[in-house]
Amino acid sequence: MKNMKFLVVFALILGLTACKKKEAPVRVKTPVEVNGKLKVVGTQLMNEHGDTMVLRGVSFGWHCLHPRFYNDSCVGFLANDWKCNVVRAAMGVDLDLGYRTDPEGSVNCMTTVVDAAIKHGIYVLIDFHSHKIHTREAKAFFTLMANKYKDSPNVIYEIFNEPDDSCTWKAVKKYSEEVISTIRTIDPDNIILVGCPRWDQEIQLVGADPLRNQTNIMYTMHFYAGTHKQWLRDRIDSAMAKGIPVFISECAGMEATGDGPVDYKEWPLYLKWMDDHKLSWCTWSLSDKAETCSMLKHGASSTGYWPEEDIKEWGLISRTAIRSRNPVVTETKK
Repeated sequence: MKNMKFLVVFALILGLTACKKKEAPVRVKTPVEVNGKLKVVGTQLMNEHGDTMVLRGVSFGWHCLHPRFYNDSCVGFLANDWKCNVVRAAMGVDLDLGYRTDPEGSVNCMTTVVDAAIKHGIYVLIDFHSHKIHTREAKAFFTLMANKYKDSPNVIYEIFNEPDDSCTWKAVKKYSEEVISTIRTIDPDNIILVGCPRWDQEIQLVGADPLRNQTNIMYTMHFYAGTHKQWLRDRIDSAMAKGIPVFISECAGMEATGDGPVDYKEWPLYLKWMDDHKLSWCTWSLSDKAETCSMLKHGASSTGYWPEEDIKEWGLISRTAIRSRNPVVTETKK
């Protein structure tokens, strides 16, 4: 009788083990696997299936100031741990070791991040990070980028970071038309982001005189919640009501200087507003400068895998906002 009970128990254990072995493994699908090539329909960013798409992620700091973070490992960690479905590679143009003085080094830095984003299956903004108009340089740079990445659904071209208050919309519009034409002769489809005057806040000028006969373009808006209040949200609402598609390629919770305290009243209001309008955004910035908006502490690893004690307050706030909103899609392995 004891032998019989032993055999029954043994059989049950074998059965449970067999059941466990039959459980099919699952894997996380990358954002680009799920959504494919993006497009703009009306004011909304959409995936290739015609579903609304919201990109949320992190902007790297100026490449010429923080090049040590421009590597595959950082991009992979942002994709896998922070759950970013987009990163922004910010190529400094005017500063020392920027594109105008070191084009080869600048391009190498950018392509490292773009290639990593493609490898890890997330989207990437190729950002010409300048405050001034440099038409010749921009056309040369985006000719290189479009020829290299025209067949990649991951890539979004951001052709002007933040036109400053010396740039009129007429001048920015002319610049944008020339650069867009340069890209479109090579890459007819990938999304292009267009800046507007006064650090991407005078979008009402775009609403009054938008670019014509263009497809798959959006206009960038930037905000720093400690400085920019309800008036800027109202301005963007008015522009979108006129059919202007908006992409928030840079934002943060403190003052526009990048310093000062995080505004814990306005940042949640901006988050809700972006959620309500299904607006895409990148927080500024992945860097270790001694300022509030830099997400990492001095001495943090150059290759990601940052423990929480190496992430500053704004980095933790950004990580939480991204992780809590970006969906994780899994599939059963066959």
